[in-house]
Amino acid sequence: MSRRTLLGATAAGGFVTAVPQPQRPGRVPSTVRELEEKIQAGMEKYGIAGVGLGLWYGGKEHVRGFGVTRTDAPEDVDGDTVFRVASTTKTFTGAAVMRLVEQGRIDLDRTVRSYLPGFRTADAAASSRVTVRQALNHTAGWLGDFFLDTGDDSGALARYVAAMDRLPQLTPPGTVFGYNNAALSLAGRLIEVVTRRPYEDEVRRRLLDPLHLTRSGFFLDEIPGARVAQPHVYDPTTGGIVVAPQAWRIPRSLYPAGGLISSARDQIRWARFHLGNGGRALSGRSIRAMRSRPGPGGTLFVELDGAGVTWMLRPTAEGPTVVQHGGDWAGQHSGLLMVPARDFALTVLTNSDAGTALLDDLFIDDWALRRFARVSNLPAPPLTLTKAELAPYLGTYSGQQIDLDGTVYTQEFELVADSGRLVLMFGGQAVDGFAFYRKDHVVDLPLNGGTEEGVRANFVRGPDGTVQWFRLGGRLARRGAPDTARSGRRATTFNPRSLLS
Repeated sequence: MSRRTLLGATAAGGFVTAVPQPQRPGRVPSTVRELEEKIQAGMEKYGIAGVGLGLWYGGKEHVRGFGVTRTDAPEDVDGDTVFRVASTTKTFTGAAVMRLVEQGRIDLDRTVRSYLPGFRTADAAASSRVTVRQALNHTAGWLGDFFLDTGDDSGALARYVAAMDRLPQLTPPGTVFGYNNAALSLAGRLIEVVTRRPYEDEVRRRLLDPLHLTRSGFFLDEIPGARVAQPHVYDPTTGGIVVAPQAWRIPRSLYPAGGLISSARDQIRWARFHLGNGGRALSGRSIRAMRSRPGPGGTLFVELDGAGVTWMLRPTAEGPTVVQHGGDWAGQHSGLLMVPARDFALTVLTNSDAGTALLDDLFIDDWALRRFARVSNLPAPPLTLTKAELAPYLGTYSGQQIDLDGTVYTQEFELVADSGRLVLMFGGQAVDGFAFYRKDHVVDLPLNGGTEEGVRANFVRGPDGTVQWFRLGGRLARRGAPDTARSGRRATTFNPRSLLS
């Protein structure tokens, strides 16, 4: 099932009790109140313990919390409650690199090896050509879901980057968008080498402190008195969610890719900084550069023109660009988007696995963009194709990730034709359905024949013009049976939204 379908089904069991919310003081614009009501309805529908909301609209900031920090010892969530923002951290890593670019200490178009001479992946020749920009716009080309835990001390990033010598090269550098967590941890190590400071210290010194983001950091002891939104994960034995404090931890090796702790108030202020003209932390020119010169396009749940310096750049039917990022970790899911041409920004932080369904409603569908920014997705009318038209896309696909302990997992699935559309089969079961809306591009549709617009994905062709990859959740799954000699363990669950998205 799709994420929205799956989470809606589990929530139907009523495993989260809606928490009454206090009345809002003063007058609130009707669109803002409609958003608040949609969030509260989604929390009840999907089963979400707590949500932090930050909104910049009409020249005003709206910040609010909903629900509780944990279901077993509840405290109210407010605008200063801290969550793991996971991969939205990448935008801080990108901004820290841009600060060094301003100082002339890094050149985005020089190779990574110019700064880290010993760096290599399994393909030494390809990794020698990768530029800093390609590491930041997800076109480095090597396997990106590398989650190796190398310890909690200040040497974690150095050990992680040294261990990247095992990563296979999937595509030539600079040619294909493939979401790459490993490349962002590499960028964090680059910051350390150039500044001779730990990555976390440099981000605080260059960004968090100058911008007065007082409820943000990489360690809880940096945020005195923080009220923590504890993770909640799905428990298959009960059919509900349970608080999982152990899921809070992220290995320090992954901090540049997803380790930041932050609040809704700080996140919307981060967005406002990027909507403005710069300041002490970063110049307006650098801010604009972060959302310029996108690399190759593709899909990451939505359709993308490509990525700039860590920001995902999303087209709209009306023309203005949506600048976006989100974050996923166990029990912690968040989204952040901006439309600079409309002076609009939205962030939503959640502390439950079911938060992905609410984020889909607000960040993938058109609802929020239309109401607040008067823009919408490029149209995706579902098409019915003939068997001959579907044939080039059918077959077995597989992708990999390397887990915290270094174990390689292979996720293998099959795409089959059914009634003019594609069905994704995993472990002999139909998991998801897709309909083409233009060449090589599909939209996720419910298997029951519904027409709800959902996640987008696309196929990537090789030099000979044949379909070589299926890009799902930004990851590349290779067409054809996996190499059994190097496939590692087979994944037992299907997860298009990997650990750090």
